[in-house]
Amino acid sequence: MTEDLRPGGWLYRAMHVGFFVLLASSASRYVAAHGLAGVTPLLLGLSGALVVVYVLGVVFWGQSKRVRQLWLAAVVALWCALVLVAPSFSWCAVPLFFVCLRLLRPKPLIIAVVLLTATVIFGQLRLAPKFEVVDVLVPLAVATMATAVFLELRWESERRKALIDQLVRTRGELDEVQREAGISWERERLAREIHDTIAQGLSSIRMLLQAAERGGDTNEHVRRAGEVAEDNLAEARRFVRGLAPAALERQSLPEALRELADRTAAESGVEVRFEVVGEPLPTRAADDAVLLRVAQGALANVREHSAASIAGVTLSYLDDEVTLDVRDDGTGFDPAAPSPGTGRGYGLSGMRARVEQSGGTLAVESRPGEGTAVAATLPVGGIS
Repeated sequence: MTEDLRPGGWLYRAMHVGFFVLLASSASRYVAAHGLAGVTPLLLGLSGALVVVYVLGVVFWGQSKRVRQLWLAAVVALWCALVLVAPSFSWCAVPLFFVCLRLLRPKPLIIAVVLLTATVIFGQLRLAPKFEVVDVLVPLAVATMATAVFLELRWESERRKALIDQLVRTRGELDEVQREAGISWERERLAREIHDTIAQGLSSIRMLLQAAERGGDTNEHVRRAGEVAEDNLAEARRFVRGLAPAALERQSLPEALRELADRTAAESGVEVRFEVVGEPLPTRAADDAVLLRVAQGALANVREHSAASIAGVTLSYLDDEVTLDVRDDGTGFDPAAPSPGTGRGYGLSGMRARVEQSGGTLAVESRPGEGTAVAATLPVGGIS
């Protein structure tokens, strides 16, 4: 809880109005009962001084904590002097009590509460025709309950403030975690794109140049290597701009897959068969890109790792989903075994991440010596 009152708050205004009303009522009551003789001029002078000091405190409330405490001490001192002269001014203790509770910390607050309560008890005893315990117990009880309630409210407010601060810190930590997650996701995306485009293209170029060194048809292999380099340069530029694969801009997904199968066969010597099952359905461009990337990655694995002689690519359109199967008769592997750490284990994990981000599933079936089958299934989401 803050230590000062909000100048624009209704409680702030009500407290000050109440103080001036009680002060004026006490002064007028005394004048009505005693006239202007005796100590009345002194009482009116003290009342006027109290009004001036109190108003100055209200006007300059925004000063430092030390200044406000000195102001409160002056107000309490003038009020105590008034109560000594006229006990009826003890009613002004109510708003003063409120100011002390709001302005002072626990230790000086206890001192102020004791002083105010003792002064009120003194005033009540002077006004009473005879001593009664109730004149002592009532002010004590009121002061004790008010102090306890206010301190409980202050503690609750401070606890709530601490909770809010903790929530703010937690939100900051969550923002940092989300930022790190975003960075990690972007790194994964870049890794997949590079693996599926530039890395595969460079691998094809390497294989074609090696074939050129071994074979006699050097010009043909070099020409093919140049075509692959040109295609991958275009893919890299499109990747930087965040566009779809170039093959899907000039043709449909089945046509792009057939072209990929023919190109893989020509570059690797592996017989690659492609077929379409079912009537083609309208699919999202993003899903077509995912399936094409999966096919590129799977055929790259066939070409580089499987030692296969035959591979098959099947695109199947079902009622509400589209499935891409890539299978080969190569050496196979154990999908449950950890990656050997050669840097070539990213392909399948990248494919799985692509498919799952699009709401689909990726299944891999393989055994050593029995070939490999990769199946990617995506729900049909309509045209985008």
